[in-house]
Amino acid sequence: MLAAMSSAALRPSSQATAVSRDRGDACPGTLRLHVADDGALARVRIPGGVLTVRQAEVLADAALRLGDGDVHLTSRGNVQLRGLAQECGAELAELLTAAGLLPSRGHERVRNIVASPLSGLDGHAPDGRGHGGQGLDGQGLAGQGVAGQGVAGQGLRDVRPWLTALDTALCASEAAQALSGRFLFALDDGRGDLAGLEADVTVRATADGGAQLALGSADHALHVSARDAPRAALVAAEAFLEAERAGGTRAWRVAELALGADELTESVGHRLTAEGIGHDRQVRETGRSDGPSPGAIGDALSVHVPLGRLSAPQWRELTRVAIGELRLTPWRGVVLPTPGTTAARRTEALARLDAVGLVTGPGSPWLRVGACIGRPGCAKSRADVRADATAALDAVGALDAVGAGRRQSLPLYWSGCERRCGHPRGERIDVVAAPEGGYRLSVVAPGHDEARTVPLDDPSRLAAALAEIT
Repeated sequence: MLAAMSSAALRPSSQATAVSRDRGDACPGTLRLHVADDGALARVRIPGGVLTVRQAEVLADAALRLGDGDVHLTSRGNVQLRGLAQECGAELAELLTAAGLLPSRGHERVRNIVASPLSGLDGHAPDGRGHGGQGLDGQGLAGQGVAGQGVAGQGLRDVRPWLTALDTALCASEAAQALSGRFLFALDDGRGDLAGLEADVTVRATADGGAQLALGSADHALHVSARDAPRAALVAAEAFLEAERAGGTRAWRVAELALGADELTESVGHRLTAEGIGHDRQVRETGRSDGPSPGAIGDALSVHVPLGRLSAPQWRELTRVAIGELRLTPWRGVVLPTPGTTAARRTEALARLDAVGLVTGPGSPWLRVGACIGRPGCAKSRADVRADATAALDAVGALDAVGAGRRQSLPLYWSGCERRCGHPRGERIDVVAAPEGGYRLSVVAPGHDEARTVPLDDPSRLAAALAEIT
């Protein structure tokens, strides 16, 4: 077992930001419900965001019978059920187990795996080397191409086999049960769409048919074979747990270790050697994308869900359009595989999805706007941020229409308090409810003083406030 292996000594790094806690991880799951102001909350981990149509129907049924009737998407492609009665836990667990959504009770909170949602649907080559296939609209993912990626916006490999193998290995690892509910794995098919999510362990397909294994924000990564990639990801997670114990802290993420990410990478390399997994050290590739643009892409349809909240009619329409499965994205969207479907049928399906309030085209201001749950669901929130974000939507649309500057085109995230739950990673504009009422705006981006804020007393005056701060 890994605990018996020899490895390089784990030395604390002077550059790491160590975190020490006097409590365990209270991250909710399906067996540990969180009590909120609107009732109990369950977070259902869905590795890769992949649901069969039957599983999606079970979740909708649970939301209607046990909760508030809506399915809430998270920034990791998982599902939250809200408004639950506290005594419904056993019934919910039974429903999810029967649907195959709870394969291991000891691992249910640690199955945090995101995967490129368009993987295998928009033109990857069977041998893992990408080619330049285009979707129905002639467009791939929004985002930039990066070194070693092949054609910009295209995947290099279908990562579904990696997803299955990693989830199976994770659920079979006794040690992995000690991971926090916040530890995140990412499986990137080579297009770089998951680079901005700041995962703890990222496996990314490379143009030579192999895979890059990166930990946290480390400058260097390890190159492994595609066959060994899922096992290498688990080895990295188990090495993190050993480093956590050696550091004497309750770190939940790689960034919180006393041991730096590059030092942890070195330790993982020794472990891989001990397991007979070949690896090479290399400079880490980076890149950024905001996920699939809404519309028809390759053999799939992509839609965005305003504020990540799906009503029963919307969820039902998604399951009717999907062929076999749905893929929930970390950007609060849904990708629906539609292999063999004609362009006319896809156009008709997009019209049906648009009719129930989902975003099906690239021009919607909703693509820039997000919000925490706010009032009345959260006791800590100072405002009904979702209602205010909706009221300010026209102002966001007006900025987009006139071609506002880069800073004004950043994502806007509305938060009911300074915790900013669920906020997007990277550059953004924070709209945070103030203790004295109204909101305070600040820009989170290089070159901006995050302490500089401007007030927003009326959401309809968002455009003027943005102009002042940007």
